[in-house]
Amino acid sequence: MRQLTEAQRTQFRNQGYVVIPGVLTDDQIAAARRIVGEMLERQPPEGVGAHFLWPALDDGHPLLALYRAAGIAELAAQLLRPELELLEPDQAQVATTIPPWPHRPGGPHVDGITPGLEDGTPGTFTMLAGLWLTSHEELDRGNLYLWPGTHLRFGEYLADRGADALSRVDEMNPGPYPDIPLGDPIQATGAAGSVLFAHYLLAHNIGGHSGSADDVRRETLYYRLRTTTHRANWRAAVTDPLLEFRP
Repeated sequence: MRQLTEAQRTQFRNQGYVVIPGVLTDDQIAAARRIVGEMLERQPPEGVGAHFLWPALDDGHPLLALYRAAGIAELAAQLLRPELELLEPDQAQVATTIPPWPHRPGGPHVDGITPGLEDGTPGTFTMLAGLWLTSHEELDRGNLYLWPGTHLRFGEYLADRGADALSRVDEMNPGPYPDIPLGDPIQATGAAGSVLFAHYLLAHNIGGHSGSADDVRRETLYYRLRTTTHRANWRAAVTDPLLEFRP
């Protein structure tokens, strides 16, 4: 099993994200792209830009089989405290960006609060895993924008106001995301087959694809990962953003 380095774990804790190269094999990439292609044939995008599908993952779904075969849970577990375990994801997000779409996000957002869960609480999770099926080596090719370190500042914001401030969208900037120092964004880069892990609270948003209509669309599979104890302890997890992660 691939072992994360101490530098990779430190980057995740301090910056809120890390890109692990070479996780998917060429065969896994090709098979996943065939699955995505078939899904998009059944639910075709309308024009250029960002397009999302949200397949539910039953035990026989090929995207859950890919998650297992690629060892995503085992990699993610190396970022977590040893006593914590991950639930298997019950949904994936198929994210595609079709050029030409010269878009630049005006600001970031946080997932799971517009809308929240049926009980009125936000749909928080532990971390995001993004499997890159196409190259992200060039900038402005549908790369995800990230604001490094904002997971820690967002945690301070919620520690000051209480975890339930996460649901008070009217107190936040558009996105939604709170009015905290963001710093400069970066675009996540790396080769096809890489996996991005990002903290739930990290500021992020989709970027544009400035290629031509003949260029390859950007394809990413996202899985939202929760520990088995996350839902019971979500308030503590968002006010202490390193609570679930290895020191």
